[in-house]
Amino acid sequence: MQPQIILLKEGTEASQGRSQIISNINACQAIVDCVRTTLGPRGMDKLMVEAQGKATISNDGATIMKLLDVVHPAAKTLVDIAKSQDAEVGDGTTSVVLLAGEFLKQMKPFIEEGVHSQIIIRSVRRATHLAIQFINEIAIKPKKDDETELRQLLEKCAATAMSSKLINQQKDFFSKMVVDAVMLLDDLLPLNMIGMKKVPGGALEDTLLVAGVAFKKTFSYAGFEMQPKQYTNPTIALLNIELELKAERDNAEVRLESVEEYQKVVDAEWTILYDKLEKLHLSGAKVVLSKLPIGDVATQYFADRDMFCAGRVPDEDLKRTMKACGGSILTTVADLGDSVLGTCAHFEEKQIGGDRFNIFTGCPQAKTCTIIIRGGAEQFMEETERSLHDAIMIVRRATKNDAVVAGGGAIEMELSKHLRDVSRTIAGKEQMLISAIARALEIIPRQLCDNAGFDSTNILNKLRQKHAQGNRWVGVDILNEDVADNMEKCVWEPSLVKINALSAASEATCLILSVDETIKNPKSGEGPAPQGRPGARRPF
Repeated sequence: MQPQIILLKEGTEASQGRSQIISNINACQAIVDCVRTTLGPRGMDKLMVEAQGKATISNDGATIMKLLDVVHPAAKTLVDIAKSQDAEVGDGTTSVVLLAGEFLKQMKPFIEEGVHSQIIIRSVRRATHLAIQFINEIAIKPKKDDETELRQLLEKCAATAMSSKLINQQKDFFSKMVVDAVMLLDDLLPLNMIGMKKVPGGALEDTLLVAGVAFKKTFSYAGFEMQPKQYTNPTIALLNIELELKAERDNAEVRLESVEEYQKVVDAEWTILYDKLEKLHLSGAKVVLSKLPIGDVATQYFADRDMFCAGRVPDEDLKRTMKACGGSILTTVADLGDSVLGTCAHFEEKQIGGDRFNIFTGCPQAKTCTIIIRGGAEQFMEETERSLHDAIMIVRRATKNDAVVAGGGAIEMELSKHLRDVSRTIAGKEQMLISAIARALEIIPRQLCDNAGFDSTNILNKLRQKHAQGNRWVGVDILNEDVADNMEKCVWEPSLVKINALSAASEATCLILSVDETIKNPKSGEGPAPQGRPGARRPF
């Protein structure tokens, strides 16, 4: 008899072969079912409650995927592609998960029938390559030199990105605001130069776009009321210095012989503080911002000299102010000159809702802006922020890559038709596989119909008929429960969103199909206790 070879530690789970691939596909299906109903203008929202009891309401695929604590190793791939789509393009996160899930679902019967997964992977890659090539061929590039046309294109892309969100009723209002915000940035379009602040209360339409930096008034000491609240062309000093008296008895141990010596220590401390304040005053700075606290002595000193100060300014706000107004964040007041001080056209402190805001406008250096979101519930404002983030990302992408395609399932139906036509020219197994992928692409219009409560079979038949007749941009018309030319209806999406979604979904599909064995090591201390050899004597 052959002796048994023990290769892996006891308690290790290993599953392999065809059943393993199928179980991975089933796990991915479960993930897809979580986000399936959030697609499109009639998509539903998900309410997720974390362990600490924090509730999040969202229909953004990436947000839902992040909050789901997925432990299945294969299903985690879908979470990763949603995150990558969010980071790269910002929108289309639900679509990418749906597409990957549907690709796998269409491939499942082939795996069950014994087609080798490498043949399937080759077909998926080929189909993706054909689809991306086709998108690039048919995408419409509007003329960039015409400013108004470009602006209309960007507004339509932003409105399409928001049509599936909570704020779809106000999408006209917000799409203009998002395009204004992106237009205010410089050529590199850095996302961190658009600040978002949330102020409870007011209606959604009270949301403001500030063409500059705005942040909440910081904690203030006595004497603050006497400071002016408006300046024109002020000089701004940005500090990382504490401007307050520290009680020395808390901070250090000093052995003193007499009261006079103690007085000298106290005087020295006052002198140091006044020395700093005087240097700031003489530098000509009118607005003093610091990351660290500015105490009541300093506040009153500045108020007497018609200067404004704010301490404990959040780091990101201070950095945005620095980039926008120029100057640098100083850790000493020894060398205050014009080169290290910033400036702006107008500064004011203004009441917005229940909060006071410090607002810098007309910044000469970098282009920056702040969106102040108003609304009732905290969760509602958070979802508005996520929706605006998606729209901003879309507008940024559309500014850089200006090719657009029609949304609402139109481009997917056209790709599906194209892949079917191509598959007929291919002999062998690949023909079946590519036509299965063509079928899988129909999931997007189908799901749009299902989420809106339409008869999806009926509408898909109409769509197939229209596309077969050569109506390239016909997609689902959610408002009239019918089909319509979405290019004319201005349901536009940057072609980059679709290209990215297709390539990410096909990569995830290939990755999951190429895994044929899962080995799970037992965590230390969890496996069964080591057994002695049968018949071996145990020491007592």
